[in-house]
Order: sequence, then structure tokens, then C-alpha cells
Amino acid sequence: MKFNLLVILLFLTPWSPLFGESKADSTANKWKQVMTSGINLNQSSFSDNWKGGGTNTLAIGWYLNHSANVSNESWRLNSDLNLQVGFLQNRTQSLRKNIDRIAYEFKAGYRISPKWDFYGSTNFQTQFFNGYDYGKKNKAGVPVDSLISSLFAPAYLTSSMGLEYHPDKSFYTRIGIGSLRQTFVFDQAISRAGLYGLEKPGDNIRNQFVFQYLVNVDKDVWENINVKARYSALIDYFRLTLSNSIVHRLDANVTMKVNKYVSTNLQMVLFRDYDQDPNWQFSQVLSMGLVYRIEK
Repeated sequence: MKFNLLVILLFLTPWSPLFGESKADSTANKWKQVMTSGINLNQSSFSDNWKGGGTNTLAIGWYLNHSANVSNESWRLNSDLNLQVGFLQNRTQSLRKNIDRIAYEFKAGYRISPKWDFYGSTNFQTQFFNGYDYGKKNKAGVPVDSLISSLFAPAYLTSSMGLEYHPDKSFYTRIGIGSLRQTFVFDQAISRAGLYGLEKPGDNIRNQFVFQYLVNVDKDVWENINVKARYSALIDYFRLTLSNSIVHRLDANVTMKVNKYVSTNLQMVLFRDYDQDPNWQFSQVLSMGLVYRIEK
């Protein structure tokens, strides 16, 4: 029951400014909202006698971003929802994901000076579909698809309190002195494998008391080019003396608008979490497609 309630709250919160009724002087009527949704499609094909080499491929992706914010003399409130999913199919392999993300964050900042806020935030991340390791083989040497992730396996919920610095509209940084990072693994097969830093196989939840440092940049570098970058570091207070105490994550996104309905997007993620893998993880997606934007 608690799990279902958590899911409902996470997905209803970002849409509450859209559906809730409010009086003329209420905070809800002051929400500035932007929703962007789009479809990306990439395709290539070759005849059987094509001597240049190549493989028929088809890639399709969908995304939806919704942001809402309030800024007044006392408060800075921000709600951000990011949904992404994409698949790749080529002639020699089965259908595979090339991007899959559910991310939501809500932050309330109380102004203590023109550039400093005392803030509280909640950040949630997981994925839609199963993820597989395609490189493994069984004892007979036959390649097999090994399940390594799925919806809510893992899922990360980070609640943080601290100070936030806003020198201008395009940049802010946070110092989360008191932060709780919770890791959820609700798939029993993945849980029994002891992945994602669970204290023992079969556990479903792991709690970590961490220090959070975050830097965010969102800037139009040219008229039709926007750059977004977000770096976060989570440091486990109870593992400060260990080299594997820090979780690093860098998300970078460059959007180039061709016109009102067509854009090109370059997305990169650099990630290191010793509880997942001792090495750096990297992903990059370049796409072009149709985009639809609503502002109110």
C-alpha cells in the first residue's frame, strides 16, 4: 500500500498546477508552465548487394518534459518532470532500448537573501522497461540476455535540505547538508542478485545519509541553441574514508532548433556509482525529430 501511494504522489504532484482549482490570488495561479513533447526517428537501409557495408536500422524515441515554477518575494518553487524512452532495431539483433528514463524533482526554496535560499527538495529516478546485459554467455558458451534492471529496480529517491545559491537565472548551485538517498529494488530476481548496493541479497530498500552538492546550468548560448548541464555528487557520511563513497552524475543536453516544430538534440550522461560498477558509465544519443511546445 505504501509503495502504491508513493507512485501516485510522484506522478500527480507535477501535474497539480494544471488540474487544481484555485482562487485568483493563490500561488497556484502564479505557476509558469512549459510542456515539451516530441518524437525522434532515425532510419537507414541497404540492399543485399550493397558493397559499402552497413546494416538496416530503425530507431524511434519519445520524450515529454514538463516544468512549472513560482518565484515571488518569499519563495522559489520548481517542479520538473522528464520522461524518455527509445528503441533501436537492426537487422542482426533483437529490439533493444537506447534510452529509458523517468525523472521527477520538486524543490521549494525560501529566500533568505536576493541570491540565497534555504531549500528542501525531492528527486526521484527510475525507468520504464527491463534492461538486459547482452554480452553474457551461459556455461555452454551460448549468448543469453541477463536481466539487470527494470521498473523500480532500481529506483532512487533523494530527499535533501540545505542552501541554494542563485547568482543569475541561468545558474544555481546547492549544498545539501542533510540528505537521504533511498535505493529501491522491487524485482526479486534483481534483488537476490545483490545488485545496486543492497546490504544483503533479497533486500528491497537501502537508506544512505549523504551530503549533496549540485551545479545546474541552463543557458541559451545562441538564438536557437540551448545548453543544459547538471552535475551532482552524493557523498555517504558513513563511508567518508573510503574511495567509493561518492556517486557522480553529469547530465548534458544541447538542443538546436531548426524551426518551431523541428529540433536536433544531443544528450550525454556520465555516471559513476561504485554500488553499480567501479568504472565510469557513459551514454550519448543524437536525434532529430518533431517537437510540440505549450507555455502558460
